[in-house]
This record gives sequence, structure tokens and C-alpha cells, in this order.
Amino acid sequence: MLVQRLCGAARPVNAAVMRYISTRGAAPILNFEQVTLAGLASDGGLYVPEHWPSLSAEQIAALRGLSYADTAVAVMAPFIGDTMTRDDLRALCAQAYGRFAHAAVTPLVQLDQRHWLLELFHGPTLAFKDVALQLVGLLFERFLTGSTRQLTVIGATSGDTGSAAIDALAGRAGVDVFMLHPKGRVSDVQRRQMTTVLAPNVHNIALEGASFDDAQALVKAMFNDPDFSGRFTLSAVNSINWARLMAQIVYYFYAAVRLGAPERSVAFSVPTGNFGDVFAGYVAAKMGLPVAKLIVATNVNDILHRAISAGDYSQGKVVPTPSPSMDIQVSSNFERLLFDLGGRDGTASAEQMRGFEVSKAMQLTNTQRADAGALFTSDRIDGDDMALAMRWAHAEAGHIIDPHTAIGLAAARHLDLGDTPVVTLATAHPAKFSDAVERATGMRPALPARIGDLFDRTERYDSLPATFAAVTEYIAARATPRP
Repeated sequence: MLVQRLCGAARPVNAAVMRYISTRGAAPILNFEQVTLAGLASDGGLYVPEHWPSLSAEQIAALRGLSYADTAVAVMAPFIGDTMTRDDLRALCAQAYGRFAHAAVTPLVQLDQRHWLLELFHGPTLAFKDVALQLVGLLFERFLTGSTRQLTVIGATSGDTGSAAIDALAGRAGVDVFMLHPKGRVSDVQRRQMTTVLAPNVHNIALEGASFDDAQALVKAMFNDPDFSGRFTLSAVNSINWARLMAQIVYYFYAAVRLGAPERSVAFSVPTGNFGDVFAGYVAAKMGLPVAKLIVATNVNDILHRAISAGDYSQGKVVPTPSPSMDIQVSSNFERLLFDLGGRDGTASAEQMRGFEVSKAMQLTNTQRADAGALFTSDRIDGDDMALAMRWAHAEAGHIIDPHTAIGLAAARHLDLGDTPVVTLATAHPAKFSDAVERATGMRPALPARIGDLFDRTERYDSLPATFAAVTEYIAARATPRP
């Protein structure tokens, strides 16, 4: 009966309308369809639900044994409100996750008596971004069907978001995709997964002499520039888009119930740079999932570690590392956490974030630090510890992991939580970073057969200066203007 209530008949997924508000308090309040298509809020903030829905212990227990798609329906339903029926949501989830190479979609793998990996890389581009973006692509298509709107999707990527978004949106009607990546700062596999997609609606831009932070700043500037944004119907696929974060909440529930939740609490170690993946875990905890700790695992680009451990959210210089998806010094989604921990005061949040944007430095308030510390802990993992974690996983547990996952695993192994199971999010297939894996373990992982010809495919991309003028001129020449 509980499963039927969670995943049952054709009706709006929630009788109540779920509304979305901006972290900076001045943007229009939107419903789920509107927030999915909008991406960034018009006041420069990020959208969050007006309230956090909750699942009871009984409802969480009823998730046991459900397929990943049915788990997704149960967890995401409250966020979608009355914008589609439960049957329609289930159909989209079945289609999105039917493309994954593992029947469990996000399988758990045991490393030892306490440590587990949650493998999030079985999607078409071999990274955790697929779990969200395969669904987001279908949501875009559904919400645009029958409309004259032509979305101009603009994204910045440190490697994996770009390929996952392009795979999800290539060839879809009503969408033009412009993906910015820092030239020379993504792996060869990551770059080729973007640049070998030759669909006419996909445009790859390599930014010369830029970091991911530079690319992300350009995307935000385009959304916030009324002259440019007024000419096009802009949308985003980065984790600034709420729909993407929403889809990532699901695998926290899926893993935890398989390890004994709700009767048993579970900890998660999350390799993160932009704070989106770990913020999804925060939302799962707010919904009632018994999360013992969320471990924020960073590489030497450690702004998040400094913020969680010392309250110091200050931008440093980006250092290139073997874990390029985490080479970030401005973590967009951290604003969502600060807003929630700061009493959801949009005016105060806007002032705090604008101060950071000017000075590149911010001190968390005492309340923000204390409330964050109740759930979060953090660790900074350097290259040596990363390599040691890769070697341990291979030698002691028989698993080859990528550098990002190794950072999460190293942080997990540094923290003593007694008998609490610790799940490290395995965010990418090791073959995406074969050079780094081979240096650490002596083993060179092969690409899965389904993309084994990647290095034989033709590439197509354009190199541009990392300037607002150059990028906006390029996009304006290729995007479809508003009617």
C-alpha cells in the first residue's frame, strides 16, 4: 500500500503547488516548469523550493526494493507539484535511466566492512552528471513541446557537465546548446566527449587561458546582462538549474535504504568543487533521510574545505590538478546552503553574495558555521593522498577508481565514524582519467566498448578569448532570438 501511495496512479504528483524562490529575494516566484526552463534567477540568485518537503520513516522504508526509476518518482514528486502526472514522471524516469549500462543505475560496491562506493558513472558519458542531465533533457523537451520558444542553453564545464548535457540535448528540437570549457584544462576523454558530437544544435567553445571559474563567471554575466539575455530565451544546465540538483537527491535515498535506512544512519563522502552534488545530500537530509555526516572532499582548490572548517569563503588562484572537475575556487551552489542556513533571508543573502563578488572574500556568520557543522565536515586532499587512495582501492579492494573518487575515498578513510557505513560517491569512470590512474596504480583502464571509438571520431569546436564580448558575439550569431 505504501508503494502504491508513493508511486501510484495518474494524478498530479502533489496536490500542492510547489513554488520556487530566489536566494536573493527579488526574482519572480516560479513553478517547477518555469524554474526548469529559467535556470538562473533574474536577480542573480539561485532558485530553491519555497519549503523542504519531507518523507516519513514509513515512506523511506517503503523505498526498499523499488527500482531506481520508481525511487526517483517517489523522491522527486513533491518538488514537481502539479506540473505533470505521476505516470508522466515515471515515463520520463524510465526513459532517462533506461540508457544506463547497469540495471541498478547507481549500484553500491563494498570496499571493506565500513566503506562503500556508489557508482554514478554508468550513464552514456561515464560521469555522475548523466544521472541528472538525462532527465533534464527530457524535461526540456516535454516543456517545450507545442511551444514556439527556442531555448538557448548556455553552460560552463570543468569537464563532465558539458559532455553529459550535450549527450542529453543533441538533436533535440527547440534547444540550442553553447558549452564553454577552459581550453587545455579538461582531460582528452572529457574534451572529445563534447567536441565529437556534431549535431547542428551543439556549439563547443574552448576558452583560451581560462579556468572553469572564468567560464562560469561569463555564463552568469550573460544571464545578468539585460541587453543580451533580453534577446534570447536563456536556460542553464549547470547545477545552478534546480531540476538538475533535484535529480541528484534520488541516489542518496537509493543508497541509504540499501544500507539500512531509515533505522540506520549513513554517511556520504562527496568529491566536490561546485557544491551541487553534496548540496543534494543536504536536501535529502532535510527531507528526513538519516544522514550521519556529509563529508565535503576537496582537492588543493580548497575554498569549500576552508569555508566548512574555518568559515573562510575566500577565492584563491585555481591550481590545475589530476582531478580537473574539482579545479574550482567559486562554488556556485554554496549560495543555496548559505541562504538556507541564514534563515532564508533574501535581502541578507543578496548583500552577503554581492560583497563576495566584489571582494572575493567572505566570512560565514556564526549561525551559518554552527549549523553547517552539525551535518558537514570537510577535508583537503593533496595529490599524494589521492594517489594513495587509488592504490589502496586497487590493492586492498580490487577496484580501480578515478582521481575525483579517490579524493572522496581518502577523505572518508580519514574520518572515524565508528560502525556507521560511509558511502563515497564514485563520480566518474576511471577511463576518463587513464593517465592519472596509470601513474598511481600501474593499471591503464580501458574505455567501455560503447565509446571505444572515441579517439577515432572527428572533433569540432571553436577557440575564443575568455571575454564577454567575444563569447556573446559568437552566441548571438548562432542562437535563435526571441520571437
